[in-house]
Amino acid sequence: MTNDPMLVLSAPPFIHVPLLERLAPARAAGFSAISLMPGDIWALEEAGMSAADIGKRIADHGLAVMEMDCTACWLPGHRSAGDDAPMAALLRSLTPERVVETAARIGSPSVTAVEMMGVTPSLDEAAEAFAHLCDLAARHGMKAHIEFLPFGGIPDLASAWAIVQAAGRPNGGLTLDSWHFFRSGANFDLLESIPGARIHTIQINDAPPEPQSDLMHETMTARLVPGQASFDLTRFIRTLDRIGATAPISVEIFSAETSSLPMAEAIASWAPAARDIIRKARDT
Repeated sequence: MTNDPMLVLSAPPFIHVPLLERLAPARAAGFSAISLMPGDIWALEEAGMSAADIGKRIADHGLAVMEMDCTACWLPGHRSAGDDAPMAALLRSLTPERVVETAARIGSPSVTAVEMMGVTPSLDEAAEAFAHLCDLAARHGMKAHIEFLPFGGIPDLASAWAIVQAAGRPNGGLTLDSWHFFRSGANFDLLESIPGARIHTIQINDAPPEPQSDLMHETMTARLVPGQASFDLTRFIRTLDRIGATAPISVEIFSAETSSLPMAEAIASWAPAARDIIRKARDT
């Protein structure tokens, strides 16, 4: 494992910044790759820009695309979930077929699946739905990965891993976000038992020791820079190394404090802080 890994800047905290305006700040801040949201591509295509041209603009900034984040309407219950609010409508638009095809057009190697609409699936229906997503992704040589959310219907590592195992697809795996991992109980024993190759993406961040009463609100507004707070990120990184995980590491920090800042200022410390955590974990 290298002490100076390629770092990925996660897209969702910057949904308010147009994609092409994210590229220069991301590269200047020390990131060499980015994740994308489907809407990033759809907005530019609707404005007349081809996926090939979008990809060229990204590459011209010295950045690679590492992930399409995300499909949020992949379980059967998602199609009728939510209300008429814009967010629910957006989530329902993120179908596996549409998101995978978008990821393929831009050359993303993988696509994330999340459950954010309060749908708690049975293991059988979740496994069947995830297998379908994996099969769609496999047609384009892509991986698919479930990101569990402690406030969602797939709330922890155990439930997400059970779905991946039951789906039985070789390109299926997990997204491991440190915030979701620690806020859902930090099951290191289970993590130690998972083959590292099944961890497809890693996201790091930090948070105070005591969770807020509203976890959804906390995760979207109060994440901190890695190393600033309570998460045992040294153990987190060492465990991932020990199981042989080589997935790209993203920095994903939703923060009310930094969201009003210019992007370049908001992210200036993120890559150095992440590299410092990784270096400390791997130096001893």
